[in-house]
Amino acid sequence: MRKLLFSLVLVLIFTFAGSLNAQQFDAALGFGTVKAPSANNGFPSESGGLYISFSGNALLWMHHHLGFGGEVAPRFRQAGYPTSFGTLGYRPIFFDFNGVLGGTWLKKKIGADVMAGIGAQDNRFYTGSYNCPGGGAFGCTNYQADKHFAGHFAADFRYYFYGHAFIRPEVHYYAVHNNLYFNNVSATRYAISIGYSFLPGF
Repeated sequence: MRKLLFSLVLVLIFTFAGSLNAQQFDAALGFGTVKAPSANNGFPSESGGLYISFSGNALLWMHHHLGFGGEVAPRFRQAGYPTSFGTLGYRPIFFDFNGVLGGTWLKKKIGADVMAGIGAQDNRFYTGSYNCPGGGAFGCTNYQADKHFAGHFAADFRYYFYGHAFIRPEVHYYAVHNNLYFNNVSATRYAISIGYSFLPGF
C-alpha cells in the first residue's frame, strides 16, 4: 500500500508540475471495472472487480489542446487465483503516462480527451508470508510482484455539471506484454470519474 500511495504522489506531482503554466489541469477520482478475454486452458480471466483510479491531465501546447497526463488504477479488493497449492489472492494495478489531446466546447460545458502512451500492469500475488529484502524490518511485502510493460490508449467525455466540476465516462485499453499468468495480453478498463478542472484565475 505504501508503494501504491507513493506512485499516486508521483502521478500528481508529475501532472501538477506541468500545470503551473497550463491552460487547464484536470484532477479526477474514478470507479470502474475491467473486461478481458474469458478464462481458458487453465488460465483465469482478469474480468470483473472494482477498480479505483487517480488521474491528472495538464494541457499546455498548441493553443492549450495538447498536453500530458498519468494515472494509477488498482483493483480495490483481491481476487482469487487458482494454483495447485490452493487459491492465492491477487490484485492487478494499472499505471500509465500519456500524451493527451483534449478540448472543451459549448460554453465550457462539454469536453473530451484522447490519449496514448506507455505504462505497466503490476500483478501482486499475496503469498501469506513476508519478504524483507536486505533482512531489514522496513520495505517488507506480503506479495510477489509480476510486472509487465503495456501500451495504453484511451478516450473520455467530460460534462461540466457545476462550474469547473465534471463527470467523465472513459474507456482505457491496455496492450500488456507477456501477461502469462492470465489468458490474455490485453485488458479494457471502463470507468466513470468525478473531477475538477483548474483554470487560470480559478
